[in-house]
Order: sequence, then structure tokens, then C-alpha cells
Amino acid sequence: GGPHRVGALGAAALAAGYALLAPADSVPLVLASGVCVGVGFGLFYASIVGVVDTAVPESGRRAAFAIRHIVNNAGIGLGSVAAGLALHGADTPAGTLRWLYLANGLAALPLIAVILGVRPRAGAEAKEAKEAVEPVESVESVERSGDAQPSGPGPTYRSLLRARPMALLILAQALFAIVGFTQIEATVPLLLHDRMAVTLGWVSVVVAANSFALIALQPLLRGRLERLPETVVLAGGPVLWAVAFGCGLGAALAGEAAPAAVRYGLLLAFAVLFAAGELMYSSAFYPLLLRWSGEEAVGRASALASLAWNLGTASGPPLGLFIVAHASATGSWLALALGAAAAFTVTAALYGRTAST
Repeated sequence: GGPHRVGALGAAALAAGYALLAPADSVPLVLASGVCVGVGFGLFYASIVGVVDTAVPESGRRAAFAIRHIVNNAGIGLGSVAAGLALHGADTPAGTLRWLYLANGLAALPLIAVILGVRPRAGAEAKEAKEAVEPVESVESVERSGDAQPSGPGPTYRSLLRARPMALLILAQALFAIVGFTQIEATVPLLLHDRMAVTLGWVSVVVAANSFALIALQPLLRGRLERLPETVVLAGGPVLWAVAFGCGLGAALAGEAAPAAVRYGLLLAFAVLFAAGELMYSSAFYPLLLRWSGEEAVGRASALASLAWNLGTASGPPLGLFIVAHASATGSWLALALGAAAAFTVTAALYGRTAST
């Protein structure tokens, strides 16, 4: 049905899911809400790549996806602060949560309007439909070294994953979620507080510094990143994450006896370097996904990327919490750095594979 219709349907499912959760007082209603929200996110993330792509010229892809990542994180940060303030000192936290769920559902309504509002007009849609039936170069066609493009509705999920660079890209997506994004959200705050005796105030400062660094670094790094190949930029993300985890390790080794400027300076350096790695990911991943999948398979490739991301966000926090529970502060930071090295290994193989083809 096209990315805009699918995206609007996903946002509508999100609105329904959170609206169901607001008055929920039984398990069946909670489960129904979970199904709606799961379907909503599944459809939304499978379509948002196509929605953004049609809204900007090809030359603006990398900047558009980097900005989308920044805005997404800014929204999460502002929403977290607003929810925390709303719940702080609330006489009936459960009642306040119901209103927050309702607000979450209502927030999906303008999203539907925006997605439908940026949909190409009838003439553009007809042009896109015509172009969609023309042969499009994809990773699979590159690997066949000039073989004829097969006729039909486009690559299937299976054929996309048979193409080695695409399979590596999807694996990299899962690893970025497992060893990177979920670790800074779930593991690092616990590691700082429980293993390094960092106060909750400073934990909040480190997390906030990461969010603000995303906004500050984007205009500084954008031009430099766009001059580099996407595969190089993508591989650079986990390298910066490994260096960032090294700063955390330095703060752990310095200990509480070290001057505050040294200890907290290293933690702030961790937050900034990690943000730079996030920008490298957001600038390169989805442009690569679009180019390698081909226009006719963008939806399927986006769905695979979304699935990999969700598998990563489901498995990353338990792994991180297991590490913190069974390792010292220095051991935990080393384990996080090794995870970033694993992500680099996959992206480096991705670069070598594409360079050889």
C-alpha cells in the first residue's frame, strides 16, 4: 500500500493501543493494548524509511536520517523529563500514568496527519509506480556481476538476506542495538550508580550530556561525515563507542580518590564520544539500506532492520545487567568495549565485502 499508508496505519494502531492502556483494568485489555502497540511499531518502523526518503532528495538522505535520530532522542528526553515531573510527588501514580498513556495515544494523531501530509501527490505517485517496475540495482544484482535482473514483485526477505552485504548490514543493526544503544540507556546508569558510587544527579548529567551532544555535534560533523563513504562512517561508530567505554574505564580506574574534574571529565567525555558514534550510525545506516535494497524492496528491508533492532533492544538490557551483576566496574567497562569491538568487526567485514564487489 505504499510507505505513507502503512505508516499512517501503524500510527493509528499506536494511538489505539495506548488509548486502550489508559483505562485498562484487566489482563485481556492490557494484552490487547500490547498487540496494538506491537503492530503499530512494526508497521511504523517498516515504513518510516520510505516516508523520509520520499520527503528529501537523494543528496539529503544522510542529513535527514541524522536529524531524525536527533529529534527522536530529543523527544524521548523531553518526554522522560515531563513524565518524571508529572509522577514526582503524585498522590496517585497509577492515575497519573493513565493520563500519560492517554497523552501518548493522542500524540500519534498529529503523526498520522504529518505522514499523510507529506505523501506525494497523484502525479508523483504515478511516476513512482512507473519507476518501481523498472530494474533497480541492488546488492543482489551487484553480487551476480551483471546477470539479468529477475522479473517479478522484487526481492523477497529470503533473497535480501542471501545477499551477503545486506545480511551483514542487518546483523550490524542488531549489534548496534545490543552493544550500543541499549547499554547507554539500561546498563551504564546502573554501572555508574551501583559499581562506581556516582550519585543519581551525576548519572542524570551524563545522560543529559549525551542528548545535548547529539544536537551540538550534528552541525559540526555533518559535512565531514558526508564526505566519507557510508561504510566507513558506519564502521567508525563502534570505534568511537569503544573509545567512549575506555573513558568510562579510566574513570573507574581513577576511583573516588581521583580529583572530581578528572573522574567526571572522563564520564562527560564518554557521553560526548558516544553521541558522536550515534551520529555516525544514523548518518550511514539507512542510506545504505535504501541504496542496497533497491526502491522495490525498501519496505521489506526496513522491516528486517526493524526486526533486528527489536531483537537487539530485547536482548541487550538483560545482557548488560548480567554483566554489571557479575563483574566489577572495570570488568563491566571492558565487556562493553569488547561488545563495541564485535560490532566493528561486522561493519569492517561489510566494508571489505562491498569494496571487493
